Amino acid sequence: MVLFLSLFAAIAGLVVWYFWSKSRAKAELLQTPLSDEELRTIHAMVPILERLPAKLRATLEGKINLFLNQVDFIGCDGLEVTDEMRLSIAAQACLLVVNSDQWYDNLTTVLIYPNAFKSRQQRHSGYVVTEQEVIRTGESWDRGPVILSWAHSRQGAANDHDGHNVVFHEFAHQLDDLSGGTNGVPVLAKGQSYAEWERVFLAAYDAHLHAVETGRRTVIDPYGATGHEEFFAVTVELFFERPEALRETAPEFYGQLSRYFRLDPIEWPKPS
Repeated sequence: MVLFLSLFAAIAGLVVWYFWSKSRAKAELLQTPLSDEELRTIHAMVPILERLPAKLRATLEGKINLFLNQVDFIGCDGLEVTDEMRLSIAAQACLLVVNSDQWYDNLTTVLIYPNAFKSRQQRHSGYVVTEQEVIRTGESWDRGPVILSWAHSRQGAANDHDGHNVVFHEFAHQLDDLSGGTNGVPVLAKGQSYAEWERVFLAAYDAHLHAVETGRRTVIDPYGATGHEEFFAVTVELFFERPEALRETAPEFYGQLSRYFRLDPIEWPKPS
């Protein structure tokens, strides 16, 4: 019995030490600033960061370091992944969570293709399942990985005011999935009402769906009408890149996104 208790205590001690050391390493990464060269890289490749309020910049740097430590970047179709690619994608992903408690807990891998890539898609109609090959610029799988076209990721970051950003889109799906599935209802911020989110979200989605079905031109990407999860992802793109346009189109939902991200990009400094 003494031997068993000693063995149990030793194992328990190792488990405690493991989680303590892991927590300490995470805390250290979150406090570590980027180098001057890394800062020049992310600001050159992700110009939206120039508008980020100064009080959030140190937090962003720490989260970028944590992301780079956690996630492996793998090049596909012969692509050689560079530090610039890693920094650009990490900076965009971390901007979404710069002021929130959300994190990409399940993500360990980002796959990067040089350009748009082929993907197989299944469609279900009753008992009939059909499969077709589609061309994509990005994908987000449940619990990872995220798959990205580098050409589109680079362009989406460089043009930070057109409302289209594939990295924002796919990482919005990752955040959505933290609730247990991608359905347009992420794990909300503390104190945020799920009932209110549902009411506002569905009203905005239904209005967008009606606009698309009747052939009206929409600020929100028509792709958002294909499902709740896609509506959430495309509105996240707009929230960061064209916040005024989203607030004008769906003011209540803009407010919900602002509470969720704990950010208000409309109030960010304008580019000089």
